[in-house]
Amino acid sequence: MKIEQIYTGCLAQGAYYIENGGEVAIIDPLREVKPYIDRAKADNAGITYIFETHFHADFVSGHVTLAKETGASIIYGPNAAPSFDAVIAEDGQEFKLGNITIVALHTPGHTMESTTYLLRDEDGKDHAIFSGDTLFLGDVGRPDLAQKMGVLTQEDLAGLLYDSLREKIMPLADDVIVYPAHGAGSACGKNMMKETVDTLGNQKKMNYALRADMTKDEFVKEVTDGLLPPPQYFPLNVKMNKEGYDDFNEVLERGTRSLSPDAFEAAANETGAVVLDVRHQNDFAKGHVPRSIFIGLNGDFAPWVGALIANVEQPILLVAPKGSEEEAVTRLSRVGFDNTLGYLEGGFKAWKEAAMEYDTVSQTSAEALGEVLEGDDAPIFDVRKKSEFQSEHVHAAKNTPLDLLNDHLADFPENRPFFVHCAGGYRSMIAASILKSRGIHNLIEVIGGFGAIRKSKVPVSEYVSSTTL
Repeated sequence: MKIEQIYTGCLAQGAYYIENGGEVAIIDPLREVKPYIDRAKADNAGITYIFETHFHADFVSGHVTLAKETGASIIYGPNAAPSFDAVIAEDGQEFKLGNITIVALHTPGHTMESTTYLLRDEDGKDHAIFSGDTLFLGDVGRPDLAQKMGVLTQEDLAGLLYDSLREKIMPLADDVIVYPAHGAGSACGKNMMKETVDTLGNQKKMNYALRADMTKDEFVKEVTDGLLPPPQYFPLNVKMNKEGYDDFNEVLERGTRSLSPDAFEAAANETGAVVLDVRHQNDFAKGHVPRSIFIGLNGDFAPWVGALIANVEQPILLVAPKGSEEEAVTRLSRVGFDNTLGYLEGGFKAWKEAAMEYDTVSQTSAEALGEVLEGDDAPIFDVRKKSEFQSEHVHAAKNTPLDLLNDHLADFPENRPFFVHCAGGYRSMIAASILKSRGIHNLIEVIGGFGAIRKSKVPVSEYVSSTTL
């Protein structure tokens, strides 16, 4: 029996490859499916099942394409009603994979169709659970994402999650291995651990949601307290996972079409496409296509695209480092952005050589910021999360979190320079690009962000641990 966790850090998402006796099951596959097919071929095995733990909100699963290319059956738990052929398992239904067994345990709460898959080994012993968004390491799935799909409130769903955990998960043995769908950084939970595999016994000790003496009312209150609004693209990903989508190969072929600078400019004008620059922030600062949006591949690319562009049907034109065009299109498609129309052939260098108009971002060092602040009250905008800002910040800085930037546009001064920073320079460059695309050009980005500021003489507030906030 082989079990492999295929973890994608930029999405904080875990897919799983299970092989036994020449048969393979894939759990919660990513959009691009060739790696799973190649992996199975290397084992001289065939993919039999594709198990979906639920209709994922934060990425587009590869289940439809993988089933089409392999003939494997797609398995969902009770209450699922997809628009394509799938097996809707009953609670407790067993699926054989060689001489091991995978059991569907219906665990509603995160969503109504949420299902945990229990793997029993060759001897019939409970070995592992693939818990989807029902149980994370250190947390459980948020219960508010599916409430708009029916009459249930987030409190109703939290109550169902409490029952699922106590009736289906907690009775299992402590040595059962927990393989969750997400880890730290995912928007599907609040306080996930950085680890991606653990035993159920350890989770019973340290996961607040599995506390033995916890009442349902206490659970509902703790799970629903402090939930941030979900990213706007989540419902659109759920819709794609329910109804299907374009074949990934078609998306890749369309998105990797090379365009000369003239053709690129014409395509932008004719289609209303967003020009998305995915290079490093330092390269973007030195020069970029006017009104383009920076979201670099070197950071949390797909989640920020989803949060800031939001509409998965938005046409996109890419400015990418040479050789990274396919990677960018692939990562966009994982969160449902299938409408990439092509990329700038030769990159930004070709744009400049063609004598096309371009823009830059003004920058300064933390030391230079300190000198300015000694004699001026220049406005400073901190685009980190609220909790980061509360933990420690520059005196007199204003918190304008990147994901809420559109709500703060009126705060930025029109007639005087102002400074923008984040933790290290990635998010502040995204903010700079958005502000400049809206005609706000009097900004100066602080190189190295708060990390550099903390090492300078710029006065900052007293540090407060984020765990106490």
